[in-house]
This record gives sequence, C-alpha cells and structure tokens, in this order.
Amino acid sequence: MPEGLADIATIVLTGIGLVFFLAGTVGLIRFPDVFSRLHALTKADNLGLGFIVLGAGFQADDWTQLAKLGLIWALALLAAGTVAQLVARAALRQEGRE
Repeated sequence: MPEGLADIATIVLTGIGLVFFLAGTVGLIRFPDVFSRLHALTKADNLGLGFIVLGAGFQADDWTQLAKLGLIWALALLAAGTVAQLVARAALRQEGRE
C-alpha cells in the first residue's frame, strides 16, 4: 500500500477509535446505573481500541509488530471482560440481589 494511503487509513481508523472512546466515556458519565455504565464502557472501549490497533497496524514495519498489536488488543479484551464481571458481581452483592 502506498505510504500516503496508509497514513490516511491510520488517521481515519484512529479517529473512529477515538469516537468510540468518547462514546464510552459519555455513557459512563450519563447512564443511571452500574450495569448500563459497564455495558457502555466495555463495548465502546473494546471497539475503540480495536480501531486504534487496526489503524496502528498500517504503520507497522513487519509482522511481529502486527502480532504485538493483536496481542495487546486480545489481552485488553480479556481484562475488560474479567473486570466487568467482577464489578457487576460486586454491584449485585451490594444491592442484595445475589
């Protein structure tokens, strides 16, 4: 891919990722309860990070950098899901539902 097109793809995909991060932050601030906040934050942030990793992938020099970016995204997905489960379980216990 020509360098100019790779730069444009990086800018566009990173911009889309930042919009998803902004949407997740707005959901965190505006939604009324813990569970809807968790949903907004984990979904939007995972998508946002995916777009940013995809955009950064266009700037990678070789496949090892692409693999590292993919590993970062996979670990972030795993961590976000685990933390969301723990926070939701703690919120359920605090409300007396469990």
